[in-house]
Amino acid sequence: MTDSNYQSSWGNTIADQQDNAVFDVAGVKVYYAGFLALLDVYMKIPEKQITAFIGPSGCGKSTLLRCFNRMNDLITGAKVEGRLNYRNRNIYDPKINSVKLRRQVGMVFQRPNPFPKTIYENIAFAPRTNGYKGNLDELVEVSLRRAAIWNEVKDKLKEKGTALSGGQQQRLCIARAIAMKPEVLLMDEPCSALDPISTRQVEELCLELKEQYTIIMVTHNMQQASRVADWTAFFNTEIDEHGKRRGKLVEYSPTEVIFNSPHSNEAKEYISGRFG
Repeated sequence: MTDSNYQSSWGNTIADQQDNAVFDVAGVKVYYAGFLALLDVYMKIPEKQITAFIGPSGCGKSTLLRCFNRMNDLITGAKVEGRLNYRNRNIYDPKINSVKLRRQVGMVFQRPNPFPKTIYENIAFAPRTNGYKGNLDELVEVSLRRAAIWNEVKDKLKEKGTALSGGQQQRLCIARAIAMKPEVLLMDEPCSALDPISTRQVEELCLELKEQYTIIMVTHNMQQASRVADWTAFFNTEIDEHGKRRGKLVEYSPTEVIFNSPHSNEAKEYISGRFG
């Protein structure tokens, strides 16, 4: 089973790029209904590593995450400025098809959201709809195996995905994203609704998946970031001239650095538990 079974979304040049930075973010600002919600962001997301976004509520973590596959396009009044390159192509170029982009940059949401379909159809539906030409049975099995849930569901593929436990549903959703053969997985607090055992399973899965995928994860759990992330970005809020709170990127460093010897006082105070 090869990626050639899919109709190419980006052309052959994307796969040939050798730059270690999958995303290059330069001066990105996000507005909601004219309000500047996130200040200039500059960062590069390395290939096949896990990057975690941490910080207090309202600091722009999820706002920035949604920029990487243009999910903010779906929010009325949202506007993104600056440059956000994916493999040296600005994804906000009007020529870029955002639907095709999301095949390459998949997303797993905070709460598991399996389709009200069978486990099999949760995996097979989107690839079939998008013109997959390979063996669907094989694709379903490989995707579920990569999401570390195959052994738990292989004998009940005709049962509803919504009947699974919360942790299983989240891994099913990860398998569903994998089935589209993305290069990047965006995860918006994927463990916030899970119990500790399921959280550990998802974290272990992420560590395995980074061998094949670039992962960007928003988390409120600093311990989770320290356990799984290679790089960590700390966001905070500030009050603008109108008294409104907006988000900003304060520090972006290797995880070991930001947790042991952060460069900014804001990061030191947040990680030490003085606020947030």
